[in-house]
Amino acid sequence: MIKGMHGLFYTTEPENARAFFRDVLGFPARDVGDGWLIFDTPAADFGCHPSTDTTHHEISFICDDIHETVKELEAKGVQFEPVSDQGFGLVTTFRLPGGGPILLYQPKYE
Repeated sequence: MIKGMHGLFYTTEPENARAFFRDVLGFPARDVGDGWLIFDTPAADFGCHPSTDTTHHEISFICDDIHETVKELEAKGVQFEPVSDQGFGLVTTFRLPGGGPILLYQPKYE
C-alpha cells in the first residue's frame, strides 16, 4: 500500500533551489545521481480543497512557531510576506530561488 508522498518543486534555478532546501531550510538530502538531490522531509499531511474554476497541487510547510521560524530564516536571508491569520492558521509565504511562492503556516488545528 502507499507508504509516503513525493513532492516536486519546479524552478528555473534548480541548483540554487536545491542549495536553499539543503543549506537554508536544513533538509537532509541524498544525491541520486548527477546532482539530483532527494530531500527527506518531516511528517506530512494533506487536504482536498474545493475548486470551481481550476485544479492544481500545492505544497506548503508547517511550523510550530511562525514568528520564530520567520526570524530564524530571515537571519539566513529569506524574505517573507507579512504573517496573517487565515482562520486555519497563521500564514506567510517566501520565494524559492527560480520558483514561485511557498506557503509557511502555523496551524491552529491539532
